[in-house]
Amino acid sequence: MKITKNRYLLGFSIVVVLLALVRIIFPSVDSDTTEKTAQTQVKDSLSAKDDKKPEKVAHVKKVKKLKPVAKTSRIDSVNREKNSQSSPVTKPAKKTAATKPATKSSKNAAVSSPFPIPVPNFFDSDYNEIKNRINSVPSYAKAFPDGQDLQIKAANKYGVSPVQNRSDAEQRKSELVYVGASPYYHIDKLQRSIPYLVPRAAVLLNDIGRAFFDSLQIKGVPLNQIIVTSVLRSRDDVKKLSNYNSNATENSCHLYGTTFDICYNRYKTVSDPDFPPRRAVRNDTLKWVLSEVLRDMRENNRCYVKYEVKQGCFHITVR
Repeated sequence: MKITKNRYLLGFSIVVVLLALVRIIFPSVDSDTTEKTAQTQVKDSLSAKDDKKPEKVAHVKKVKKLKPVAKTSRIDSVNREKNSQSSPVTKPAKKTAATKPATKSSKNAAVSSPFPIPVPNFFDSDYNEIKNRINSVPSYAKAFPDGQDLQIKAANKYGVSPVQNRSDAEQRKSELVYVGASPYYHIDKLQRSIPYLVPRAAVLLNDIGRAFFDSLQIKGVPLNQIIVTSVLRSRDDVKKLSNYNSNATENSCHLYGTTFDICYNRYKTVSDPDFPPRRAVRNDTLKWVLSEVLRDMRENNRCYVKYEVKQGCFHITVR
C-alpha cells in the first residue's frame, strides 16, 4: 500500500491520540520518565564535579593546615575560662620588687609618641612639662662682648645705605619692614629712632621675643614682653643723640636698619583684664632669662650682642 501524505498525517494523529489516552489512563508512566530524567541530570552533575575534584581537594588541604592552630587557640581560651570560673578566689599576692606593676613611664615608653616634641628638653617621659631652672650667664660683659668693630661689619653686609632723615626713611619701605607692633615684644615710645628694620633683623627680633616667651613658660615665670628702646636711626637722629649720649657715633649701626636695643631693666607685663593681676616678677629674674635667650642666639651665629651698662640695654645687630 502506498503511503501518501494524507495517510501519514492520519497515522500520526492516531498515534498521538493513543499516547494521550495511555497517559490519561496510566499517569504513573509520566512520573517514571521524569524520575529517570532527573536521575540522569544528577549523574551528569556528579560526573562534572568529579572532573574538578583535584583542585578543590588541594584547596581543602590548605585550609586544613590552618585550622588546627585556630582550633587549639579556641580550646585553650575555653579551658582558661573554665579554669578561671572553677578555681577558688584567692587573695592577691603581695607586691614585691619583682612583681611591681608597670609604671606610667614604662607604658609610655612602649607606645611611640605622635607628637613631634623634644621630650628631654621640655617634657618628661609622661609628657608633663618640666620646670627648668634659671641659670643666667656667669658674666654679662664676658657673655656679650661684641663691640662696634664687629657689629658695623655685619651692618654694612646686611643693611641698607644710611638713612638721611625721616622723609628718606619713608622712601625705603621697599627695603625695610615695619616693626611697630607684635605679640612678642613692645616698642617703647621712640624719641630718636623709627620702627623699621631690614627683614633679616625683623625676623631676629621676633624670634628673640618668642624664645623669651617660651623660656618664661618652661621656667614657671609669668609672661612679660621685652621692650625695644631703639631701632632705625637717621643721620639727623645720630647728630642730635650725640649731644647727650657719649656712646653715639656718627657711623652708628642703627643707620643701616640691622640693629636694635632691648632694655634689661624694664619689661611689660602680659595680663588679661578678665582675670586677677599676675604676680609681680623682679626685673633681675627677667634679665637672667633674657640673657640666656640672647646667649643662645649669639652662639647660634644669629647676632652680635653688646652689654651696655650706662644705657641699660643689650645692643644687638643681626648676622
